[in-house]
Amino acid sequence: MDKTDERLIAALRDNARASLSDLALTLNLSRTTVRSRIERLQQSGQILGFTVVMKEDTLRDPVRGLMMIGIEGRGTERVIRQLRGLAAVRAVHSTNGRWDVIVELGTETLEQLDVALGTIRRFDGVSTSETSLLLATRKAT
Repeated sequence: MDKTDERLIAALRDNARASLSDLALTLNLSRTTVRSRIERLQQSGQILGFTVVMKEDTLRDPVRGLMMIGIEGRGTERVIRQLRGLAAVRAVHSTNGRWDVIVELGTETLEQLDVALGTIRRFDGVSTSETSLLLATRKAT
């Protein structure tokens, strides 16, 4: 993948429904070049598909946060199982460094987020945590 492919992917992330003509104009390439590059990226597995982002998808979780969790002992798998069962949990990531797990949370209200945070903090094995609210998303995949 070269810089032109990266620019093409960035343009498609911005608007996957852009026409070949619009992409060619934006990237200063021919329509044929844009089409062949997209086909090559699909065949090589770099582009797996295209998707639609709907307005209600962005409104689903008006309150979002990342909770970094420190877990004592060997309780990580148990805590992860408990996290998966919570409605507010959108994703659970293992990590290295200071924190054992990073959890993506999403709720309708701050009060619901507070309840979720309290529930997680009371899990057996959770020794420490830190939460950051997500204020704005500048780029999403």
